[in-house]
Amino acid sequence: MNSSVSALPLSTLDSANEALTLRLPSSLQLKQQLPLSNALAQQVAAHRQAVRAILNGEDHRLLVVVGPCSIHDPRSALEYAEKLSRLAHQVSDEMLLVMRAYVEKPRTTVGWKGLAYDPHLDGSDDMAAGLTLSRELMIEMIRLGLPVATELLQPMAAGYFDDLLSWVAIGARTTESQIHREMASGLNMPVGFKNGTDGGVSVAVDAMRSAAHPHRHFGVDSQGHPAIIQTPGNPDTHMVLRGGHHGPNYDHESIARVRADLKRLKIPARIMVDCSHANSGKDPLRQPEVFNAVLEQRLLGDHSLIGMMIESHLFEGCQPLGPALRYGVSVTDGCLGFNATELLLSSAAERLRAC
Repeated sequence: MNSSVSALPLSTLDSANEALTLRLPSSLQLKQQLPLSNALAQQVAAHRQAVRAILNGEDHRLLVVVGPCSIHDPRSALEYAEKLSRLAHQVSDEMLLVMRAYVEKPRTTVGWKGLAYDPHLDGSDDMAAGLTLSRELMIEMIRLGLPVATELLQPMAAGYFDDLLSWVAIGARTTESQIHREMASGLNMPVGFKNGTDGGVSVAVDAMRSAAHPHRHFGVDSQGHPAIIQTPGNPDTHMVLRGGHHGPNYDHESIARVRADLKRLKIPARIMVDCSHANSGKDPLRQPEVFNAVLEQRLLGDHSLIGMMIESHLFEGCQPLGPALRYGVSVTDGCLGFNATELLLSSAAERLRAC
């Protein structure tokens, strides 16, 4: 993975409050440089259809989006993907495992924004290299047979990856954004909207309703030109519960309330539970507890619960960015280690088989 494109300077700073502009390659240019083969494009299409079938109740399997909180090191990310690919094959009768390949990270204030922004981890923000590296990584994961998922944070970045993704998240901080709802309405893959950081689900419900409809909005075309974008509406949206400031929302009562709200609004009750964030009290080692509690509800017959999300890396925990990083350990939120993840998912598959 050594392909590279460079940003071109268009202006220099003349005053303290004047922005510096560097031109990036267009999404079309990067896709031409790093194309998806016909065979892999067909694989992505099949993975998207498999996710849709789960959402629509046509496939009994559990959808599990699993992987690092964020990717910062290509080597450890691909090692994780190789391990996950083997596990995905072993549990494929009961689960569809989707690789979490997050290359953008929302920040409450400031901080490292992800591989697409700062691939060198040094604040240089070489976004041209970051976009290239992110696309290369996702293609390698697809070659391993994995569906790929990410959170789309910056709508302008979506065009660089949209042909590679089988599932997309819109995060808690952006679910309320009209721009993200319009973007989701034009995506050709299932999209999960997270509930707000306060724990309220109304913003996610509104987002699902909005994204289901066609829109015309300002945007950028594949060649980088300003454009009017007309979207068809996305019928494959769903809710992702991640808890909130007042605690978790994966318990039976919370799920029942969300299911009733969706039914009242005539929206298909399709609910994924994020086992991390407020649902685990931000303790990554509590994710199995959350996962198993949701699995129990599913085994008792609640098929509105279509899947779970797990933050998992090669090794558990997290670490701050610095000169001496531990291999395979997250630099953002803490993660469950792969061995514990494998045990959790293998055990869950056995329980599902016995049901």
